[in-house]
Order: sequence, then structure tokens, then C-alpha cells
Amino acid sequence: MSREDPHDLLAMVFARPREALAAARALLADGRGPYESSIARQALGILHREFGDLEAAIGELRQAVRLARRSGSADRETDVLATLGIALLQSGRTRAGLSALDQAAARAESTRADGTRADGTRADGTTRARVLFRRAGARWILGRHGPALDDLRDAVPALLAARDTVWAARALTLRGHVQLALGAVRPADADFRTAQDMLGPTRQEHDSAVAVQNRGVAAFRTGDLPAALALLDEAERRFSSLGTPMFDLVGDRCAVLLAAGLARDALEHADGGLRLLARLRGQATRRAELLLIAARAALQSGDPATAGERAGEARRLFARQHRAWWSEHARLIVLQAEHATPDAPARRTALGEAQRLAARLAGLGSPEVWQAHLLAGRIALALGRAGVAERHLARAADVRHRGPATSRAGGWLAEALRAEAAGEPRRLLHACRAGLALIEEHRLTFGSSELHALATAQGAELVTLAQRHLLREGRPRRLLAWTERWRATSLAVPAVSPPEDGELLARLAALRQAEHLLAQARQDGAASAAALERDRSRLESRVRSTTLQIKGGSRGGRERRDDDRTGRLLAALGGGRLAELVAVDGTLHVLLCGDGTVRRHTAGPMDRAVAEVEFARSRLRRLAYERDPDQGELHDLGARLERAVLGPAADLLGERAPLVVVPPSTLHTTPWGLLPSLRRRPFTVAPSARAWLRARSAPRPDGGRVVLVRGPGVAHADREVREIAGLYAEAGREVSLLEAGRSTAPAVLAAIDGSLLAHLAAHGTFRADSPLFSSLHLDDGPLTGYDLERLRRAPHHLVLSSCDSGQMAAVGADELLGLATALLRLGTAGIVASVVPVNDETAVPVMLGLHDGLRRGLGLAEALCRARGDDVSFIAIGAG
Repeated sequence: MSREDPHDLLAMVFARPREALAAARALLADGRGPYESSIARQALGILHREFGDLEAAIGELRQAVRLARRSGSADRETDVLATLGIALLQSGRTRAGLSALDQAAARAESTRADGTRADGTRADGTTRARVLFRRAGARWILGRHGPALDDLRDAVPALLAARDTVWAARALTLRGHVQLALGAVRPADADFRTAQDMLGPTRQEHDSAVAVQNRGVAAFRTGDLPAALALLDEAERRFSSLGTPMFDLVGDRCAVLLAAGLARDALEHADGGLRLLARLRGQATRRAELLLIAARAALQSGDPATAGERAGEARRLFARQHRAWWSEHARLIVLQAEHATPDAPARRTALGEAQRLAARLAGLGSPEVWQAHLLAGRIALALGRAGVAERHLARAADVRHRGPATSRAGGWLAEALRAEAAGEPRRLLHACRAGLALIEEHRLTFGSSELHALATAQGAELVTLAQRHLLREGRPRRLLAWTERWRATSLAVPAVSPPEDGELLARLAALRQAEHLLAQARQDGAASAAALERDRSRLESRVRSTTLQIKGGSRGGRERRDDDRTGRLLAALGGGRLAELVAVDGTLHVLLCGDGTVRRHTAGPMDRAVAEVEFARSRLRRLAYERDPDQGELHDLGARLERAVLGPAADLLGERAPLVVVPPSTLHTTPWGLLPSLRRRPFTVAPSARAWLRARSAPRPDGGRVVLVRGPGVAHADREVREIAGLYAEAGREVSLLEAGRSTAPAVLAAIDGSLLAHLAAHGTFRADSPLFSSLHLDDGPLTGYDLERLRRAPHHLVLSSCDSGQMAAVGADELLGLATALLRLGTAGIVASVVPVNDETAVPVMLGLHDGLRRGLGLAEALCRARGDDVSFIAIGAG
């Protein structure tokens, strides 16, 4: 910075904020005159306003205004006054902020054509355009989009004509955001791209990071969520290197996470931003915006009470800030939360409020007005007001023809509700089918198995509407087809292999090392355990973030018609049976397939089935530590469970006929081997009938390589793997044995890749909070689902002899995530694993019996059935 050009300091604020802070303080310490001191105070004010204490910012800017006035430069005073106006607005003092901005604009307007002001002082020709840009920003914050565009219509051409590159790029960026708020995505994206191109040659590092952030926002609004996440991560890295926390980035990331189905992540992220904002005493306007996004996240994650609380607080803040556009959107969340509260009665007053809100949002030009119409339609249906419901649902359904896929799917939901109310089943099923197709189109942009599963949640109500109709019609065959349409669909799409990313591989290796050191530190009671836990969490976050950014592949084939799929399924069963469990409106039904037919039986209340599963699991956890558990107690426990989950269908399974059980995701942890009708029957459990058919047709690899792995600390594992190795050696099979320090993750992955059969005797950990971090414990640390997803070819058959290794988490509409799903999606035909704790000692003879059957050519389910004895822990998953 030089005396000749003191404005360099203002240019430095966003380019190099740390240097700007030091330079401003140094300039003030030098005792410069009022003009230069005004610039220094303005720079400090902007730094505090954007990245720190807002009250301190206002104090600095008020001093800057006084110094500018003393300097005699009207242009300087106008510029600082506009900066102060933004700070006052962001602190919640809306009237004072707008007054300062209007005053600055009026002073700028007084500039004469010859470049002087009415008071005779010289004026910078760009000052007026910069003031209008900042007032437009204030109007955007307030949701006054029309007046904001009016200011920008004057500001953008003037800044471009003056070749004021940085400010012109900022003005284009702001125009893009205003257009996004009005639903004009393509013009917004064009403005963002132009701004980024303009900033490229400059040294404005902060503005360049904002440009990357805005590209992420545009990618999000065009539906490319993996690209959006990658760009927002890049922007965050840039902001971190500059030391500039960006709360707009928090809101943008939360919006993308919500669209990806990661509602809990979005809520945690928003809450983290709110805590940081409170520590920094930051902007009240941003606090209100973060509260609103937190409310949306809480509502989407099934917590309407928290959603209503956060949205109510946001609405009060918006009202004090005179931000009508934002206040009405907060009111929408409040009403949606009230309607989503369990057992909330439909109220005529709520209908009136929803109708008035829809009218206000329409007047504001909000692209979310359809949600208010949908809400009003739902409330009217609950009140029996058919005409009112039809009017509002028809308005909501209009969105099905425009906008992003997720909004259009919401429009098809409104259309389906209209058809149901009108008693038009063909129209109802068409709407459900069209809505699900849009959501599937959206999901196919994801390569991440987690995102692919979570994104199904939006289609849950569409499927329920179709199921409810087919249940009333008494059409079990079509009910089966519609259930299969949206069950474990992520396993029906071929896995997208992660790119050969050396950084990701390094992070996975570092994560194993951190976990290994953490386990040792905990065992030793070392003080370093807390720091190691933080390291592990940081590494997990980076691994997960990288995988979420993987782009999707193609669909992989033509979708079969419902009749084709059901006919193929019935033909494949032969003399066997398939029991597909379906929950509709709280009642569990069993669709029993076999002998060319599909028959429906009612098992009972779904909540009773869930309760019985949890009770059985808790009892088995205790019995696992008994050498000889009471068989009478096990039988009684199994009988209770069988009545709850199968009901009368248990008596119709046929005499020892092979069985495929296809439960909803919430019942997948059922200890199926405990059921009396299954104890002596070969059975397999599949996430869906489609997944069973796919696994059944998985190609058998060339050769017969068998891989046996012994993990550390497993009692009796040495005997287990050595005796199994002996069985295959006798049969002349190729055996690879990894033990005694050789069972590291890279070695195990290399060995099982493309093998015929892999047996892993290693302790396991199930992670309900993040299922793909469920793991098997090897010599160098955990082998996670993320590691398994990097296999080129999955093992054809896999046996996991450790506790809970078959557990999977229920996510999305009816999806599963865990170690087993990572392999099934890659093409593993069948897995033997446990869904409850295992007694290591009694498991050994079961494993030996299982492998004896496998080496003699039996399938997984038949071999396990013959080896099981009194064991109820292990099940066959996939195709037996």
C-alpha cells in the first residue's frame, strides 16, 4: 500500500484479509490524516462485518463516516455511508440501514454531468454504481427482489463501462442470486460464470472463492449435487486458507445436503454455523437465515417440534428486520411442522392460514408457493373440504412440468393426491409412476451408494398411495410389483467404482492407523485418546465427503414392466417360496409367492412386529454368553416373533420348501433363524426380490480360489480358519490363508478381489450413525464399507463369522446400508453373516459344517441349514 493510492487497502480486504487487517492498524498507528484514516477504519469495519464482531464493525464505520466528513470528500463520505448501511441492516437495524443507503444513493445522484457534485466537490464516476450495488444487496437480503433488480440495471452497465472489474463481477454475482431467488436458474448461472471469468486475472482471492461457491450453488440448482458438493468443498478450503468464515457457505451447503437427503448432516452443519456466529457476535440477518435452514433440516429429518421452534425464532427475527419475503418462508415451515406433528388435528384456522400464506408467497414471486398450496390441499382433505383441496392441489400440481426434478416430483405427489380424492385409480398410478421416475432420474446423478439410498425418501408417500389403492382393490400381484418398485433400489443399479484417487486411498489408510492407535490408547488409558478421536472424526469426514462427490453412471438396462418382473420372479422360485413383507398404514402384510401365484396375508400391527424384534434381539444378546442356552426359552421367543412378523403365513410355507424372506428395511435385523418355521428350513434373506434375482444370476468366477482371513483378538479363530483350510485342501482347492499379522486391509482386499469364496474371522463393529463406516477389525485397523466399495470384482460368496456382521441400517424410504450392501451392490451372490451377537466358541462347529457343505456343492442356504444345529445367529443374505 502507498500514500499515493490509499484505496489499495480497501482492495486488499477481500484479496488478503490478514494483510489488510495489519495494514489498516499500521496506517492508524502512523497518525495519517482524516481521509486515509477513514479508509483504514472502513477496512476494519468491513473485516469485522464480514468475518467477526458486527457491533465492532458498526463502531469502526461510524468513525470512518466522521473522518470522511472531516476530510471534505463527499465521495469518500458517500462510500463509507453505504458500507455502514449494509452493516446496520445485517445487525437487524433495517430502517437505519436502509436510511443510510438511501442517503448515500441520494448523494451519489447529486453528481453533475461534468463529474462534480452540487457542493462543487469532485466525484468518482463509479461511486454511484457501487452505492446502487450495495443497496441492491440490502434489498436482496430483505427479499425485495424487484427493487434489487432495478438498482442492478443501473449499476451493472455503469461498472462494466468504467472497467471496474471487481465491482462489476460482484454486481453480476448479486444479480445471479436475485434471479435464483425468483427461480431463474439459467440466467443466474450465466451471471455467475461471467463473474468468475472476470475475477480470474485479478488478485481478489476472497471474491474468487465466492465465485467457486456460486458455481456450486448453480450446480445445485441445476440438479448436479455431486458437483455442487465438490465446488462448495473447494470454496471452503479457499476461505479457510484466507481465514474468512463464510456463513453464506454454511447455508448453501445445508441446502445441498437437504436435497441429497442428508437432513441430519444439514441440521448439524447449520447448528455449528449458529454457534460460530454467536461466538463472533456476527450478523443478525445471517443468524435468521441459518435458523430457517436448520428448521428445514429438522422438518426433513422427522423432528417437527425442533423445526417449528427454529422456524418460529427465525420468523420473529425476520419480522424485526422487516424482511417480509423471508418471514413468509419461515411461516411456511411453522405451518408444515404443525401439520407434521403426530396426531395433530386438522384445524379450519390452519387451512385459512395456509391459504393466506399461499396468496402472500404468490405475490412475492416465491418458487416455493407450490408447497403452501400442497399444505393447504392436505389440510382441506383432512377436513373433508374436497372442493378447496382440489383447487389448491391443482395449483401445487402445476409445478410437475417445470423446475428441478425434486420439485416436479412434489407436483406429481399433489396430482396423485388429487386423483386419490377423486377416486381415479388409473390417474393415481400414473402420477405415482411419473413422480418416482423423476426421483430416480435425480438419484442416478449420484455415484455414492449412501446418497443413492437416502434420496429415495421423497418417493415414500408416492409408493404408499399406490400400495394403499392396490390393497383396497385386493390385487396382491400388483401390490408386490409396486412394493418392489421402491424397495432396496440402490442395489438394483450397478455400483459406480470410485475413481483411482490417491488422496482417498491415503485417507483410508490414515483412518485405519488412527483407529488402530485409538484402540491402543484406550486400552492403555492414555491421555492422547481424545486427540486421536478428533483425528479419526476429521478423517472420517474427509473420506465421506470425497465419496459423496462421485458422479453417477448409467441406468444399465431397460426397466422391465411390472408383469414381466413378477412373472420372472415366480418362474425363478420353482418349488420354493418367497415371503415379501409389506407395511401399509401401520399394518404388516405378507405377500406369499410360489406355485405361480401371489397371495396376501395380514400379519398384524407393524409396531408390534418392531417391538418383538427388539425384544428378541435383547434376549439373544444375553443368551449369546451362555454355553447351553435354554432351548425352551428360545422356542417360545421364536414363536412370539413368528406370530408378529409372519402371522398365518408361517403355516403356509410348505414342507421344508426353500424360502426367500424379503422384509422391509426396518425389520432386516430380525433374527430369522429363531422362527420355528425356519429353524430346520433352508432360507435366505434378501433386501428385495429384485436383489435376490440379481444375486441369483451373478456370474461364478473362473477358478475356485478360497480366501481365509483371521483377524486379531478373536477367540478360537486360529482353529476355525486352519480346520476350514484343511477341508478345502482335502478337496484339492486353492486356498489363501492370511493370519499372524498378514491380515492387513490392502492384503485382504487384494486377496478377496474376484475370489470364489472368502471367509473372514474378524471382530466387527456396526455403525448405525454412519453405516458405511461399519467395519471388520484387521491387523492394521478397520476394513470399512468404503474400502469394500473399491473392489474391482466382489467375492462370489462371503462368510463373516463375527458378531453383528450382517447388520444393516434402514435409511431412505426402504433402503439398507452396511457392509453386506456394499458387496451385494458390487455383485456378491451370497453372504453368511450374523445379525445378533455370536458365541465365538459355539460358532466354530457351525462354520466347519457350513464349509463342509459348500465344498460338497451345496448352496449357502442349504449348507447353513444343515450346519446350524441350535444356532440362531447366522443367516444367508442375497441368493442362497
